[in-house]
Amino acid sequence: MSSRREFITLLGGAAAAWPLAVRAQQPGVPVIGFLHTRSQDPFMPHAVAFPKALNAAGYVEGRNVRIEYRWAQGQYDRLPAMAADLVRRQVAVLVAGGGEPSALAAQAATSTIPIVFVIGSDPVKAGLVASYNRPGGNITGINMLTDTLAAKRLGLLHELVPQAATVGFLWNPRFASAESQLRDVQEAARALALKVHVLPASAEKEIDQAFETIARERILALMLNADPFLDIYRDKIVALASRHAVPTLYQFREHAAAGGLLSYGIDIIDAYHQAAFYVGRILKGDKPSDLPIMQPIKFELVINLRTARALGLDVPPSLLARADEVIE
Repeated sequence: MSSRREFITLLGGAAAAWPLAVRAQQPGVPVIGFLHTRSQDPFMPHAVAFPKALNAAGYVEGRNVRIEYRWAQGQYDRLPAMAADLVRRQVAVLVAGGGEPSALAAQAATSTIPIVFVIGSDPVKAGLVASYNRPGGNITGINMLTDTLAAKRLGLLHELVPQAATVGFLWNPRFASAESQLRDVQEAARALALKVHVLPASAEKEIDQAFETIARERILALMLNADPFLDIYRDKIVALASRHAVPTLYQFREHAAAGGLLSYGIDIIDAYHQAAFYVGRILKGDKPSDLPIMQPIKFELVINLRTARALGLDVPPSLLARADEVIE
């Protein structure tokens, strides 16, 4: 079963027109710059969702708008040059997706071109906006809250695998919010009397090494740092979790649909629908500074029963009853 994902804005109200000087730089068909931390292929469903959602705002790609895509493929150091290139092309709006690295690169590249970000952490703490209600400057966007769900995810994993006294945490220390996520997991683990075995992975070979450690140390459960780099290797991680028979919790439904045990987080496609909605408003004259930061109010728990059976796990009825979707 599933439930419809909903977003709300923290503050409504009309917005004034974006300065004519900025719009005057965009003759003819406006160009949207789409900057993302991930690679194109695994993220294609969401890249498709963005232009489709633009249609509802009256913008059809190839007809009255163009989109220039830039994919960093998990190499965050490539983002500043990509953002600078889009700025040189004088895009009308710059969409920065996949977390803080792309949003910060876009912010550093321009203080005039409107930016709409999709990130998982607090944009005020990241220095992207002045406040949620009135972001200020040329930036607004969506906070998916993925970085704040570590404690909830750990609780769900413990409920499903209560015999796991130690939980592995696959962690990319190079990601902007990695340290804060690790602290949240460790704090939540102390409250549950659990130990956390941190498994660093900033390169593909380190993912393999992490699972070798899981097997050697007999770690009985695993959760992931919410990080675009790890998302790129979704299929690899799901396959390794299956091969080593380690129950693993992920952040997005796509992982569970690909064979992962369970996921807890937002519907990411809805987040990019909302980004497209804001882009449409900006193209029609609204100022980013007047568009409040949006946040999700519903989250989805997805359980893959086929994977649970393969792992020999009995999913508690109370957990099944709370699931938004059960894959059988």
